[in-house]
Amino acid sequence: MNTYPDFLHIEFDDNNILSSLFGIDDANLRMIEKFNKVKIDYRGNQVKIAGNKISIEKTKKTLLNLFEEAKKGIEIDEEKIKDIKSLLSLDESDSSKLNLFIQTKKRKIIPRSINQKKYFKLLNEKNIIFAIGPAGTGKTFLAVAKAVAALQSGRVNKIILSRPAVEAGEKLGFLPGDLKEKVDPFLRPIYDALYSMMPVDQVEKKINNGIIEIAPIAFMRGRTLEDCFVILDEAQNTTKVQMKMFLTRLGKNSQMVVVGDTSQIDLVSRSESGLLDAEKKLSKISDIGFIILNDSDVVRHELVKKIINAYESK
Repeated sequence: MNTYPDFLHIEFDDNNILSSLFGIDDANLRMIEKFNKVKIDYRGNQVKIAGNKISIEKTKKTLLNLFEEAKKGIEIDEEKIKDIKSLLSLDESDSSKLNLFIQTKKRKIIPRSINQKKYFKLLNEKNIIFAIGPAGTGKTFLAVAKAVAALQSGRVNKIILSRPAVEAGEKLGFLPGDLKEKVDPFLRPIYDALYSMMPVDQVEKKINNGIIEIAPIAFMRGRTLEDCFVILDEAQNTTKVQMKMFLTRLGKNSQMVVVGDTSQIDLVSRSESGLLDAEKKLSKISDIGFIILNDSDVVRHELVKKIINAYESK
């Protein structure tokens, strides 16, 4: 018995492109079916979509967009499908829609949730932004994307990446190696984001010539940061004194993004967290933006959202 009330046929003009769109063993089709709650069948270059009218139209737009991407030689995978899904879900009446992309030379970043959309707007409007939320919500990734886009467009001359290093009670002076070797393990998520925005050799070159600077928060003292995009990661582990010191480094033509997860405070006393203190003291300043992300914004594996929910329910 057919449980789908409507159906639509689409004809594509290139079977080879269609094959790369569908994926190995039609994995991409199965994913689109799951996302849009439709049934997709095909024979040759003829595709049949069955479902309700809204889902069919959404699936048609998804397939047509993905087909155009595949024609450009772009690999169609889960991330690309999610990007197209997010693009199509943006409010068509939103006059600021065109500003809800972060375009780097390597890729286009699109918000995947309502809160990420709000985060994008803050990144376009505010000089200081606080992004607070659990792992996997894209708070660091989107900040790095905006920083790379600003650097590549010439809006800033430098990216500065910083964070406290207090995990496991380790102090930098007792760790082996030079400053970069000591800090690198703590900044691996930021490196991963950089490498997804820029070729690895370009990242390394810009680090070596100082265009991308990586330093612990203690090294910000006494500086004025001009023409920079500055990211403070793991901000929940800053002290109140460190947070104030960091925020007051802001100079002309610079932007700061402060990223943290208040459920992951490693300080001896939770009340000493500079992030909690800043949220309480600065949230009413109109020129500073705050975005609170939650499990509904998780963009990693679906299990991550379930894990976060399980821990937060205890």
